[in-house]
Amino acid sequence: MSLNTDYKNKIISDHRTHEKDTGSPEVQIALLTERINKLQSHLQEHRHDEHSRRGLLKMVGKRRRLLRYLAQKDESRYAEVTEKIGLK
Repeated sequence: MSLNTDYKNKIISDHRTHEKDTGSPEVQIALLTERINKLQSHLQEHRHDEHSRRGLLKMVGKRRRLLRYLAQKDESRYAEVTEKIGLK
């Protein structure tokens, strides 16, 4: 379910705010979204995998908290991230 290093670095470089940025909310939201998408496709094939389903729900909750933080902190960055990732 994890992302390989090259793909992860590509996501980070697409969403970072400055050259050495790896932990901004935008990057974290983008990485969580990719992991969520991979896990959703896994769960479509393996419907009874309850342990992975719990992990999916935890990731969705974490992404929701990060999005709420970003919306409160800076509305324009929130709008940019949701449009870029394709949420809402």
